[in-house]
Amino acid sequence: MKVACVQSDIVFGEPKENFKNVEKQIREAASSGADVVVLPEMWNSGYDLTRLEEIADVNGEEAKKLLSQLSKELNVHIVGGSVSIKKGDKFYNTMYVTNTLGEVIAEYDKAHLIKLMDEHLYFEAGNEKNLFTLDGVKMGGIICYDLRFPEWTRAHSLNGAKVMFIPAQWPTKRIDHWKILLQARAIENQSFIIAVNRVGSDPHNEFGGNSLVISPWGEVLWNGGDEECVQIVDINLEEIDDVRGRIPVFSDRREELYK
Repeated sequence: MKVACVQSDIVFGEPKENFKNVEKQIREAASSGADVVVLPEMWNSGYDLTRLEEIADVNGEEAKKLLSQLSKELNVHIVGGSVSIKKGDKFYNTMYVTNTLGEVIAEYDKAHLIKLMDEHLYFEAGNEKNLFTLDGVKMGGIICYDLRFPEWTRAHSLNGAKVMFIPAQWPTKRIDHWKILLQARAIENQSFIIAVNRVGSDPHNEFGGNSLVISPWGEVLWNGGDEECVQIVDINLEEIDDVRGRIPVFSDRREELYK
């Protein structure tokens, strides 16, 4: 599977500009032969939270329309990072996943809201896992701060996920945590980790990039550094069962001790 990681800057509070940029990046990824395109967190608005009433995507319709159209036209799956959306009178940080038929096959509201970036003051937390199937392989997706909760990634793995997608806006000052936690999640769940972080800055933070693709053995297959890029990484899905066969972590679990 050829995975395209879109490590990009995001224009603070300017959805029109960001939609143009994302369409261009998805087209670039597809033209390079991607099977799956992965976007960063909150790519439509950035963390301009005080203006959500004005700029959030109502019911996610604009994002779903763009991702669906491009998936079908370009014959690529898209793990749509996340966007700020408005449903009723509430706001959410939401991931959409579309397949090559243009269908929205997954919708996930970020479960863990980070107080350091005031998410809890503006967003509602989601309550559901994010599991979906691409090309016959079960996969999962979580968002940024969710990474700090190993039981959340493990819950997806126990439900069959073999690849985990993690879009983010992870600040530079905590980028070492990002890299270590991602590698740990790959090793302990014996899964591919596809993690796409933004670069650039907004009025409150600088963002460190370092998007990573990590094998089920914990090997870093690619690191995006700290500049904008669209990078294709070829992953061998057969490695997952091979690694799980070598060290049978899941069958050796003692769940009765973990409660």
